[in-house]
Amino acid sequence: MTRALVIVDVQNDFTEGGALGVQGGAAVAAAITEHLREHPDDYDVVIASRDWHDADNVNGGHFALDGEPDFVTTWPPHCMAGTDGAEYHPDIDTGLIDIHVRKGQGVPAYSIFEGTTDDGRRLVTALDELGVTDVDVVGIATDYCVLASARDALAAGRRVRVLSDLVAGVAPETSAAALRDLAAAGAEVVPSRA
Repeated sequence: MTRALVIVDVQNDFTEGGALGVQGGAAVAAAITEHLREHPDDYDVVIASRDWHDADNVNGGHFALDGEPDFVTTWPPHCMAGTDGAEYHPDIDTGLIDIHVRKGQGVPAYSIFEGTTDDGRRLVTALDELGVTDVDVVGIATDYCVLASARDALAAGRRVRVLSDLVAGVAPETSAAALRDLAAAGAEVVPSRA
């Protein structure tokens, strides 16, 4: 068994004060770093994604530039490539990350599996090459990108755990529904200390 920790979108724009900040995002950033430092031997590889959207277009309809966003499929501009909002939250120790994934880049993207690694590979290719069989998923937002990433990890044939104390969502109701959905799909939803 080879286990990966997948950190989804723990970026400045998704934490408090950001363009789409969620309550508890900064605390999750700090808790993920603490978890990695306390469990250095639990993971064979640590992978982290960032939304990395184009600044000069609507990113395939993802940004609502003409009118109000619906906050379902259209959003205010966020995580634009090269901006502070697109950077990892400062409480994430990037020195602990082995593989960086950028997603978006001109198109809507929620799952880490829709992005590419810094060397241009799809994530599933990297997981296959490393022999990763098990994936722990953490990050932001539970009810959007964490949900999509964990679903895609299951679809890619991995055993998936979502560490319920290391995620933060947009709303309590939709976040709880996302975790129930993932459990029903075959993911294990457990706290990180389980």
